[in-house]
Amino acid sequence: MLPTVRQVLATQVLASAEPEILAAAHQLDRPVRWIHPAEVSDIAHLLRGDELVMTTGSFLPADDQGLGAYAESLAAAGAAGLLFELGRKWQEVPEALTNACAKVELLLVALHREVRFAEVTEQIGGLILESQVEDLRAVDQVHETFTRLDLEASGPEEILGAVARSAGFPVVLETTRHQVIGFDSAGRNTTYILKDWTRRSRAAVSFGRTGYDRRRGWLMTVVGSRGDDWGRLVLMTDALPSRRDYVLLERAAGALVLHQMRTRARDSIERNTHTNLLVDLRSGRMSPELALRCEAVQFPVQSRQFFAIGIRGRIPVDGSKQWQPSDVAMLLTSSARALGLSMLVGLDTDHVLGLVSTPLNTSVDGVLRGLTQELGRSGGFVAARGEVVESIEQVFRTLIDARNILGATTDDDPRSWVTLADVHLRGLIQLLRDDDRLNLFVRRELGPLVTYDARHGTQLLELLAVVLQTPDGKAAAAKRLLLSRTVLYDRLAKIEKILGVSLDDPHIRTSLHVAVLAHSRH
Repeated sequence: MLPTVRQVLATQVLASAEPEILAAAHQLDRPVRWIHPAEVSDIAHLLRGDELVMTTGSFLPADDQGLGAYAESLAAAGAAGLLFELGRKWQEVPEALTNACAKVELLLVALHREVRFAEVTEQIGGLILESQVEDLRAVDQVHETFTRLDLEASGPEEILGAVARSAGFPVVLETTRHQVIGFDSAGRNTTYILKDWTRRSRAAVSFGRTGYDRRRGWLMTVVGSRGDDWGRLVLMTDALPSRRDYVLLERAAGALVLHQMRTRARDSIERNTHTNLLVDLRSGRMSPELALRCEAVQFPVQSRQFFAIGIRGRIPVDGSKQWQPSDVAMLLTSSARALGLSMLVGLDTDHVLGLVSTPLNTSVDGVLRGLTQELGRSGGFVAARGEVVESIEQVFRTLIDARNILGATTDDDPRSWVTLADVHLRGLIQLLRDDDRLNLFVRRELGPLVTYDARHGTQLLELLAVVLQTPDGKAAAAKRLLLSRTVLYDRLAKIEKILGVSLDDPHIRTSLHVAVLAHSRH
């Protein structure tokens, strides 16, 4: 793990310079990738991030505006801090520079005694090199651990346990719908880890497959192969994660994917066959051979009507065990058999997908009523029905429908089953959730607010979501948020300033509402 600013300042060469923290002391635990002596004011474009910049200030501008711009450029480049040696041009650090560093949260340290920059670079460089070598050893150990787990065909419990022991932090495995399906508390309080998980997880910001949300202290990586992502792994850290932590989490995600592949391979031949048929049918590439394969598993395709149904277990509120997709699949299969239904049942990430074949003119609602009643005897489930089609060539539409409608349906929906007519805008957003254009729209609409929240530890995005989703106006939103109207209006004004919009404009409100809904689906 790279040394922190605090550790660097504690070295003999810098400790002898009598360092004094003048601004952004909370950045002392940031990692230092390199130390960069620089006697020019336009050094920022040469930085890659996490460098400590050292200067005597000889070439710095004397005016307040120039000093402010210098601090802003270093912060924007991701510098770990600024070491300012006094005694040559400056006898004390300019107040304008101190204020500017505090404003942009750039660590500023005054060195009251002269030091040899070359000696500092040599000593700190050695410290960094030593930490990198140690980091490589630790990474090798991570690979050895997970190679052993892979060979032993270890399951999620063993994999998560290895992460928690190695990192010393809690780790949580969740589905793409932010349902917890596994965790290891690393000896921490379980209630603290899991309380209000879905809301907290939806608010966590992570761009790319692996990312770090500094505000929450969450290191996150996607679990699954591209195009078939089914979960997310979250390491809840107390400090900035190291390279080793990134490798640890990504290696664990790979082990979980391998376990899932083995589990699918060990599943019943019938389930595996049904799942493969559903994948081929959903692709829309119908062929005579595929129709024969369906008939061969006693799934009739001639003169029939078809509809897909997506099923998942509700998140239990009484502490009972969460239904796993494999269990739901077995239950759906047995329910279909009890009712004499022809159905293909397959596993699809965190839910189960079924395709029903019935004679033409059969009451679809009657079939669904009997099926959901049969399922309801064993627990609480969310069900979504796709479009009814009358040709095997069109079943891809109902399969896609059912999957997307289920993804847009919340666990608190009281209906026995949900159709496309019930999900409205949420259904459209669910359908487009992987579209880069939708993601670009969300970043354009909400990006500055997400960045502001992450930098300042605020929750303005959550407040905006409540206001936009409260039908009775700002007064009702203030009551729902337990805020006075004055405080709410002040925060809304702050949001308007950050986003550069007016919330009184109905078009702006509509655009932001769509963006907030789309953001909550990721």
